[in-house]
Parts: sequence; C-alpha cells; structure tokens
Amino acid sequence: MTKKHLTNTTFASLNLDPDLLKGIETAGFTHCTPIQAGTIPIAMAGKDVAGQAQTGTGKSAAFLVPMFQQLIKSDFNPSNPNPKAFILAPTRELAQQIYNDAKKIGQFTGLRLAVVYGGTGYDSQRKILEDGVDVLIGTVGRLIDYFKQRVYNLKSIQVMILDEADRMFDLGFIDDIRYLFRRMPKPEDRLSMLFSATLSHRVSELAYDHMNEPTRVEIEPEQIASQQINQMLYYPANDEKIPLLLGLFKSHHIERAVVFCNTKRATEKVSAFFAGNGYEVALLSGDVPQKKRLSLLKRFTDGELNIMVATDVAARGLHIPAVSHVINYDLPNDAEDYVHRIGRTARAGASGEAISFACEDSVFSLPAIEEYIDSKIPVLSITADLLIKPKAPVFPPRKKGPPHHNKNNNRNNRKRSYR
Repeated sequence: MTKKHLTNTTFASLNLDPDLLKGIETAGFTHCTPIQAGTIPIAMAGKDVAGQAQTGTGKSAAFLVPMFQQLIKSDFNPSNPNPKAFILAPTRELAQQIYNDAKKIGQFTGLRLAVVYGGTGYDSQRKILEDGVDVLIGTVGRLIDYFKQRVYNLKSIQVMILDEADRMFDLGFIDDIRYLFRRMPKPEDRLSMLFSATLSHRVSELAYDHMNEPTRVEIEPEQIASQQINQMLYYPANDEKIPLLLGLFKSHHIERAVVFCNTKRATEKVSAFFAGNGYEVALLSGDVPQKKRLSLLKRFTDGELNIMVATDVAARGLHIPAVSHVINYDLPNDAEDYVHRIGRTARAGASGEAISFACEDSVFSLPAIEEYIDSKIPVLSITADLLIKPKAPVFPPRKKGPPHHNKNNNRNNRKRSYR
C-alpha cells in the first residue's frame, strides 16, 4: 500500500472497538483508502451504502470494518447458531479472499467466521454451519443449497453485503440473490452494503429494491490504482503469439505475471509451451479442481511460482501482491473484462505493465476496449529479436478413465463423443 494511494483518515480516528482496531493494526493498516474513508463512517452511522470502486482499492476492508463494528456493538445471543452477517461473492476465489481478509481484521473479536463454496468440502462446510457461525461468506449456489436444507436460516441477519454486484448479473445469479434477500429481515431492520465496479441501472435497481435508501459512494477513476498501469499493444499473427510471448519473458524483467486467455484450451496450450521452454506455471481455469486451484493460488501468491496462466476466472476478486505484468494473450470479448484483467497489476497504488496481443482472432474487440477506457493503447513494433523459436510444448499426462467392458457400450460412447 503506497502513501499516494491513502487518505489522511486513520482507522484510529474512526472510534472503532479496541479489539477490532487491534486486528486492523496487526494486519498492517493505519490509513484508509478513498473507498474506505468514504464508506466506513456512513455504514458505522447505520446507513446503507452502495459503493462504486475498481479492484485494488481496498473494498474488502470498506465493508468488513463496519460489519465487525456493527456485530460487536449489537446485543445478539452468542448461542444462536445462525449467521448475523451474510456476505455474497460471485466466485470461489473472491469468497476465499474475503474470508482471509476477515480472519485478519477480525482476529481479536471472537466472532465465528465461515466460508462456503462449491467444488469442495461439502460435508465439512455443512458441519461448520451446524456448529454455529456469526459471519457467513460464500457463493450463491452453495449458500442456497444449505439454506434450502435448513442447515441455517436468515432470520438473525443484521448485516448483508453483496460484493461485485455487476459480476453477479453477468453470471446469472440475480434471481437467486433476490430469493435470499427476501428471506432476511426487512431492509430497514438490517445494515446493507453493496459494492460494484459500476453502479449501472440494473445494479442501482437491485440496491433500491433490497436496501434502505442507500448512500452512493463513488470513487472516480482518477483516484484509483489503474492509472498507474503502463498499457501497450502488439499486433501479432496467430502463429507469432507463442514466439512473442516467450520473447517478452526473455527480454523483459518480468517478476510476476498473469497471462490471460479467453478459453480453457488456450490456457492449456500456453501452459504447455511454457513447460516445454523451461517455465513452471500455475494454470487456473474454471474446471481445475478447487483444492488444486487454491494450492496453485497459494504458490503463486507466495512467490513459489511467478507465472499464472488463467481464464477470466482470475480477473476479479483476487488480491495477489506484486504482480508486475498482465499479458492478454487474447484480447477479451468484453471491454469491462479488459479493465478487470489489467487491474491484477498496479494494486494499491503500485505501478505495473499490461501487454495485449491484438491477434487475428481477437483484434475485433479492440475498438470497444479503447472506447470504454477512453484512450488509445500505445502500439509497439514486433522486432525479429522478440520472436523466440519455441521448443515443443509439454502437456501434462491425461488421466485415464475406468475401463469399459461392454464392446457395444464402447462403440456407442465413441459415436457420441464426436457428435
């Protein structure tokens, strides 16, 4: 966190509970970012908040601090096993990140925290909820699953938080979110906070339907870390993309990089060429098992691995420190996704570089991206020394499935696989 990225408002000046302030200071925070300074006093006064801010601006603490303060000062029955605060996130990675931040900030409060999401730990997560939890963080599908099984109820909710609301719309979760909201206490009987990269009409409508006259807190782009990103663009032919990618890693001082691809197949191809040319990478796509995803993320975050190849599953919600470069191996189809991708670098006021390939397949996305960011991305020339002749890719061994004993079934399965 650079001083330039912070305001003059200190956490010590916010009249926080001593145990909460101790957790904040232990986590290394002293001064608020703009979204924190704008949000926390309003929420602590008991008013709902609809906040707009880009990634890397400290949104998690902006809602976690007033949430903890509200629960600490409230008079609830600690023997009640049902959650008092409810945090919804669009992805497993973001839910886990919020949980990690909450553990640091709330470590001295004595409040019970839990995170639930699909893909892993179904029975163990259920057991945690049955034992009782004060702050429940999770993704929509798993939360609804347990709710409909009556593992917990929402009658005791005092604080409701919805993070990355715009992404919830993109992923088609809004009907499920409304279902959960309607089973909570009325908006005037709880504190509600919504955060989104954009407070579009649909997000604002959701806020006003399920919140109590929320105050809008908008952090303008001039105040956020993305202005510190040095953007650049190459126009490679499709068969130049791998040579150019490897050439950039040879010629540039790339300390830690996230390489974004549009498809799972592309991530596998890029990862295989990295492996064949002496680089070890973390591969992150939607179908990587959750346990493996968390392990790879930890290795990347800890600096054990310096390259992550990912689809847009990694574009939002992940706070990975010291990412020096983001490389768009494919330009994203959606202009907003471009902003979220490059936001993986230049976190918390640091600087970073974003390099994009406008290849034959994805160049058509460029006009919309430049219109959205309201600027032209500087174009660099592809020189001969940047194109490295790659060694053969090394793909991981495929797992073999169980043997089939029925010949007719084998024949039918083969036919179906090519349809």
